[in-house]
Amino acid sequence: MRRREPKRRRRRERGRPRLPLRRSLLGRLLIVSVLVASCAVAATAWLAVQTTSGAIRQEQGQDLSSDAKIYNTLLGYAATHPRWEDVEDTARELARTSQRRIVLTTEDRRPLFDSAGASSVAPLPAQASAVVDPLSVDTVLVPDAMTAGSDRIDPRAVGPFLLPANERTELRAITEKQVACLNSVGVAADVVDGPSGRPRIEFVRGDTDRDLEFKCVAQNSGATLTEKKALDELNTLADACLKRQGHKGATLNLDLSWDRGYGQITAAEKQSAEKHPSEKYPAEKKAAAVERGDDRAIASCVGSARREQLTDHVAAPALLFIDGTGAVSVPGFDLSPSNTARIVGVTALVLALTVGVSVIAGARLVRPLHALTGAAQRMRDGLDSAPVPVGPDNEIGRLAAAFNDMAVHRARLEEQRKVMVSDVAHELRTPLSNIRGWLEAAQDGLADPDPAFVSSLLEEAVQLQHIIDDLQDLGAADVGALRLHPEPVYADELLGQVAAAYQGPAETAGVTLSVATPKPGPPGPTLYADPVRLRQAVSNLVSNAVRHTPSGGRVTLRSYRTGPGHGDEVALEVSDTGAGIPADDIPHVFDRFWRAEKSRNRSTGGSGLGLAIVLKLAEAQGGTASVVSTEGKGSVFTLRLPPAPAEAPADATAAEAAAGPDGPDPINMTL
Repeated sequence: MRRREPKRRRRRERGRPRLPLRRSLLGRLLIVSVLVASCAVAATAWLAVQTTSGAIRQEQGQDLSSDAKIYNTLLGYAATHPRWEDVEDTARELARTSQRRIVLTTEDRRPLFDSAGASSVAPLPAQASAVVDPLSVDTVLVPDAMTAGSDRIDPRAVGPFLLPANERTELRAITEKQVACLNSVGVAADVVDGPSGRPRIEFVRGDTDRDLEFKCVAQNSGATLTEKKALDELNTLADACLKRQGHKGATLNLDLSWDRGYGQITAAEKQSAEKHPSEKYPAEKKAAAVERGDDRAIASCVGSARREQLTDHVAAPALLFIDGTGAVSVPGFDLSPSNTARIVGVTALVLALTVGVSVIAGARLVRPLHALTGAAQRMRDGLDSAPVPVGPDNEIGRLAAAFNDMAVHRARLEEQRKVMVSDVAHELRTPLSNIRGWLEAAQDGLADPDPAFVSSLLEEAVQLQHIIDDLQDLGAADVGALRLHPEPVYADELLGQVAAAYQGPAETAGVTLSVATPKPGPPGPTLYADPVRLRQAVSNLVSNAVRHTPSGGRVTLRSYRTGPGHGDEVALEVSDTGAGIPADDIPHVFDRFWRAEKSRNRSTGGSGLGLAIVLKLAEAQGGTASVVSTEGKGSVFTLRLPPAPAEAPADATAAEAAAGPDGPDPINMTL
């Protein structure tokens, strides 16, 4: 039968449906961990990207502004100087203000200037930051507005168009008169010097009166001798370029615009257009197309001519290297596909670690819960349950320890129940067997129903009644239905009554039963209790003491007040000089049907309910019951109950003082 039990247990456990993962503690812990990890990773990534990107954009903007300033300053120097020989002061000041290392080299990387000094051994990058060439401006570092037209020539590169001082003075005088005229008629204007030194009029407000403007600026200053000479040179270079491309020459103006006509339209085409107006538009369209082609050619040649004319007046192209703490390289923070994949990979790794740790932690958390569940189910099925392993000192460990304690207590209660049923059956069987035997003997004529016969049957019936009354009292105490009628009770008087009742059995057993009373003085303590129930409890203690004390021994009863410092209670003490109780058995003496002597002998064993009734009666009246015992020397049972409300603690103190430090002197009472 025992071999089949584990199989049935496993079958029942397999039959129980398992909780779905989403409802289990492990599943919920896993879901919460994944959500927390996902939110943490997403929030951290978003915050890092936003913060870093903002900082990078700000720093890149500052660096770009600094680079543009450096480039523009050096570009202006190259546009106004034919060589780089004297650039050191300008470049050193730029390096100081920008806190950057500035290096200028020729196109073949021969050093022109290094702000770090000649002793610097730091290698230069493979690619230059920019090429400083006033004839080919970098439109990324310098806006288009700073260049002259689309030829990418720095407007500060004027070369032979630079006016001498006398021409500047003459032109400025004319321009100032024109500005004065404009100001006099209410047009706000000012004089601004151009890169070549030629002054020009700049209107403060955009909207002006054209008639007034024409009246004041009718006197055109025209080109100076220097400008005419430079313009003729530029015109010659441009015409040569146009001639090489098969275009006719153009007349350049001072502002580098040009005069043009119908271009290469033939005389026959022009005459045909005049005779046949319907064919005029195709001819005009052709002329316009030719003019557009000429414009592109002229613009290209003018640009080439300007570069050729300015070559000897500007510095040669130089490579610019800008380095230092301000330089920013942020390839790891651009949201490129590779970096996006990297972020996704790191996120997946974090989630995997989170899930793994959560699974491990959840498994360790759920394992003892599963063990507790299995143990509880086995207990429900009436099977023996092994103790659940107790882990570390945490909530689960404490729960497992409490469950093990509960299981042990339940097993003990179950064992006590079985023993109680067996004991009750045995205790009832003996008197019932005796009664049945005597009655059957009388029925068969083997025994006469004389007074002795009736007395024997009555004794057995009284024993049955005693056991039933004890069980009834315990049941009433368990459910709180024990009826009590408390009143003030004189402790010494109650002890005397109990001693008188058990004097006969004590003498029969050869035991001296006495009540220890104090020396003459104040009366003994008064307690507040039900006298009938209290007498029953003390009687059980005395009966138990007389039964377990050998012949020649002594049983002593006494009462005393514990005093305010010890709870202010009245103690009723029953001590004996019997065999005592082993230390391992003391915690069980108040359990039901428990016997220190395991025999069923009526003289020593009893029913096993007396001390359990004593504890219940004491607790029902607001008191406690305890025992102190030394094996081989005897035991002391003590009931502690509340005193009567009308009694003052001073009486107890006086009684204790009169009794001395060792308590009252025992005086034998022959009752």
